[in-house]
Amino acid sequence: MSLDQNLFTLLLSPHKDDPNVVDLVDPSGTAHYRKRRLPGLDYRAEVYDPMSESLLATATALASTSKLKTLELCNPTMVVELKSVGTLSFRWAFKYEEHEFEWKREECFLIRKPDPPVLVAVTKEPPGRLKTMSVQILDYNLNRFDVNDRKGLEIVILTALLTFQDSNESHHSSETNTRPILGKVMGRSVTATTTIAPPAPPTPPKAEPKTGIDRIAEIQAAKGDYNEVIVEEEGRIDDYAQYCSNLLMDDGMLFVTVRSAAGEQVPKVLQIVEQTKRIRHKAGLSEAQELHQYVLYDTLAPSSSKGPKRIVLDDAGQDKPKAKGKYVPPNSLTIHLSKIPMPELQPKANIADKQGGKKKGWGMQLLSR
Repeated sequence: MSLDQNLFTLLLSPHKDDPNVVDLVDPSGTAHYRKRRLPGLDYRAEVYDPMSESLLATATALASTSKLKTLELCNPTMVVELKSVGTLSFRWAFKYEEHEFEWKREECFLIRKPDPPVLVAVTKEPPGRLKTMSVQILDYNLNRFDVNDRKGLEIVILTALLTFQDSNESHHSSETNTRPILGKVMGRSVTATTTIAPPAPPTPPKAEPKTGIDRIAEIQAAKGDYNEVIVEEEGRIDDYAQYCSNLLMDDGMLFVTVRSAAGEQVPKVLQIVEQTKRIRHKAGLSEAQELHQYVLYDTLAPSSSKGPKRIVLDDAGQDKPKAKGKYVPPNSLTIHLSKIPMPELQPKANIADKQGGKKKGWGMQLLSR
């Protein structure tokens, strides 16, 4: 927009030694205001009196391109909210005292509803960019309205304008660089552009895999039962035993269940339990508090194979009776190590026991040394 040469005009002059500083000078070169943008993650700009270096106003936001900014006048303090209200157009609104104002690209208006708005400030910008070169405050229009702090209003209008310029510069500096590429398509020369994306941030280093007791604790945490230890193929016997011993040292832990994940881990369960009791014995814990041991085995039901029936011809086939007295290892083993008696887990005598029979699945109650 063209400016009136007869009105007082301020020119925006970037500081030659500091790119974050902009001076507002008159045509004779006298500086009337100075804006300094402070570095940091958040946006912050300060407006000074260049002669006395006194702070006149500050502008803050999460970023220079934020749609909401806070302007604060100094001496006296007054907070003004500057908010973008345009959906597709450039429109920023703020309220000062009892009046509402609105910046529209190169013009600032005092809003009077339902009366037409009154122009109070104009700027001159190069075509296509929001980069203010000069600004005029129309005092003859402002004099028509009751404004207690005229100087404060002038500072707010100028501070808002300076934040627009910072937002525009940040927007253009963050745009992706483009590079022309020449080529031929169907025998004709064409020019295309390729986007050069900014480098991706470095990936964080991967955590070292856990070992020993920490790995056992990680495996058990995935199972969900705090006092149940599932013995798998992974993990050393000593690490499992130390993990069980640590659980039993907790006063709130009355018992620990050591269970095999499969039939292959049954011998491992026995070794872990014995090693756990050995650790407690060496630490002198078994004398102060003995452990009750309850054994349960062969609790896994045999898996029913699907598909056509197979005929097994070897001596250990399913169709032939098992040899009498031949030992068959259990398909599962569960051992409860308890600090207190657990009668519900203790095997009970029945008629088969009195007749010399055997109750399958339960072991005897054992006490640790």
